[in-house]
Amino acid sequence: MVILALEHETEGLLGEIIGGERVMKATEAKLLGFLKKSPQFVIPIYQRTYSWADRERRQLWDDVLRAGRSDAITAHFVGSIVYIEKDIYHVSSQSPLLVIDGQQRLATVMLMIEALARHLGDSEPVDGFSAKKLRNYYLLNPLEDGERGYKLLLTQTDKASLLALVQQKPLPAERSFRIEENFAFFEEQVQSLGNDLAVLCRGLAKLVIVDIALSRGQDNPQLIFESMNSTGRELSQADLIRNFVLMGLEPAHQTQLYEDHWRPMEIAFGQDAYGTHFDGFMRHYLTLKTGDIPNVREVYEAFKSHARSPGVAAASVDALVADIHAFAGYYCAMALGREPDKEMAAAFQDLRELKVDVAYPFLLELYHDYTKGVFPKDDFVRAVRLVEAYVFRRAVCAIPTNSLNKTFATFRRALKKDRYLESIQAHLLTLPSYRRFPGNDEFRRELTVRDLYNFPRRSYWLRRLENHGRKERVPVDEYSIEHILPQNENLSASWREALGPEWKRVQETWLHTLGNLTLTGYNPEYGDRPFAEKRDMKGGFRESPLRLNEGLGASDTWDETAIKARADRLAEAAALVWASPSLSQDVLETYRPKVEKSGAYTIADHQHLAEGSPMRSLFDAFRGEVLALDSCVTEEFLKLYVAYKAETNFADVVPQAKRLRVSLNLQFHELHDPKGLAKDVTGLGRWGNGDVEVSLSKMEELPYILGLVRQAFEKQIGDVEPQT
Repeated sequence: MVILALEHETEGLLGEIIGGERVMKATEAKLLGFLKKSPQFVIPIYQRTYSWADRERRQLWDDVLRAGRSDAITAHFVGSIVYIEKDIYHVSSQSPLLVIDGQQRLATVMLMIEALARHLGDSEPVDGFSAKKLRNYYLLNPLEDGERGYKLLLTQTDKASLLALVQQKPLPAERSFRIEENFAFFEEQVQSLGNDLAVLCRGLAKLVIVDIALSRGQDNPQLIFESMNSTGRELSQADLIRNFVLMGLEPAHQTQLYEDHWRPMEIAFGQDAYGTHFDGFMRHYLTLKTGDIPNVREVYEAFKSHARSPGVAAASVDALVADIHAFAGYYCAMALGREPDKEMAAAFQDLRELKVDVAYPFLLELYHDYTKGVFPKDDFVRAVRLVEAYVFRRAVCAIPTNSLNKTFATFRRALKKDRYLESIQAHLLTLPSYRRFPGNDEFRRELTVRDLYNFPRRSYWLRRLENHGRKERVPVDEYSIEHILPQNENLSASWREALGPEWKRVQETWLHTLGNLTLTGYNPEYGDRPFAEKRDMKGGFRESPLRLNEGLGASDTWDETAIKARADRLAEAAALVWASPSLSQDVLETYRPKVEKSGAYTIADHQHLAEGSPMRSLFDAFRGEVLALDSCVTEEFLKLYVAYKAETNFADVVPQAKRLRVSLNLQFHELHDPKGLAKDVTGLGRWGNGDVEVSLSKMEELPYILGLVRQAFEKQIGDVEPQT
């Protein structure tokens, strides 16, 4: 009997198999019977490791018990087992079956069977269910030697752990966490059944799978593998990429590449972190290699395009995998704390605390050149610190982060590797408007007034201020943040007297700012005491060894003037901690783009915008709204049109007698235009920039047209993120 409608995921796959002209066969089978007559299942090295966790194992356990307790349930479908066996469609020989899909189900059921066998002993609550029969039918091949003596061979640490369990031996030192956790779960669940083990036996006997056999010479395992990505635990982009690279190779070549490159990467990431971080790494790697930021759910497709591109495809798969391996090592050093050099590790740690993931494509390039001797270590550390300062200063100055991903994705284009660090500094200093590196004046000004108590990752900036230049670092995490002027809205009379008649305004204005915040180990003792008591008590400010508390012991009072003075002093120090690039103007000028000066045109040069003309009031309303989009937007009158720019033109207006013809600098398919007012002018010779044109002739059309203009502006500044 062929199962055509068991679950929607398998239904689609079987429709492909049975409805087409393929030679695969899909048949219903009892899982235990299938295990019993199968010689051996081998998980190819390109498959992902065993990954089922609590949700999946608990669901399977509940399903098995429900089937075992109900006579109305005659069978319970648990999915398909897809495998390759050369020149054969049914299980009838002793050659191993290479599992394409079904590893998670097979391994989990075998863990459940081993747990049951350990509690059954010689008893047989249901015919065929004794410890000896369970092991010899479903877990072992008792007449075979060596690895052929086991029904299932997983990969790497999974393999050693599973084999140890079915032999009732201790787990190896390098154990599989998932195997260990899931077996412990099943042991606990079986134990909880007490003497009612028959229900588990009956449930296992009712499990049904679809047996799908592939012919190595006639079927495409990779296409089938991709089509099954929606079943069970969703495959990560990393799983798909690994399989794409390795699956089509000869077994010996697979083994060599896996052992030389992919397995070391998995170890470097760690069992848990591999699944969590490898997709992110690959996205950064592809951004670096292609210059485009892949959608977070389309990394696999982007990788296939990259692998098939002429330059990459012309090289060997070995070169591609070796390159991925090298860059994965750089990523682990920076993003996962694997860097052995202490100075570099400290810089990477600070960057991680700021959560600047968008900088990794750029930093991967720098790390690669550092390993090749092109970029000296000291310059590399300085570059990392510049990235840190750039991101932190922008955060303090409340500059939106929208454009950071594009800034770092394209940064490498500005590198001049014969003047490596200088070119990085110059590029940061010449970034315009919304992408700017805030200067010292702006940074110090904003830092003194910003609410830093509710600032994300406040322990980061306190730690950096306290430990900058220290060899003996202060463990900031062991201290509490102290408001010198207390948070209590009902301030004591002594505090009100110290602050003066405007004490309420002073408290509201300066409470959470730089000048009023510090660190202490005596927070409970300080409480809301007057400043003089906090200063002079045991462990008070006079005795504090912290740099942040320097000067507090010499202060006579704590009022608005004192808070502002301390804020200014700390802001000066902060400008050194998060230092700005430093280049002479002569050097900087060599990096500035040479701009050809256009004629000095004004609105008076456009006859259709003359005072009193039909389009003048509409244009004035339009320009006012566009310039209000952001402080970075500028307006430039040219001979034939008016340009609106962030970095480059995002909208251009050609004034005409009865309309304003607006060009939008984005591709037509990128525009969301529910009213369908825009035209695709791709390739047409028109004044203005971009592939989209729209007309504005009436004031009531203005709000909708401005919505279209905003899309072009946001695309340019990176507000539309590609990862969502």
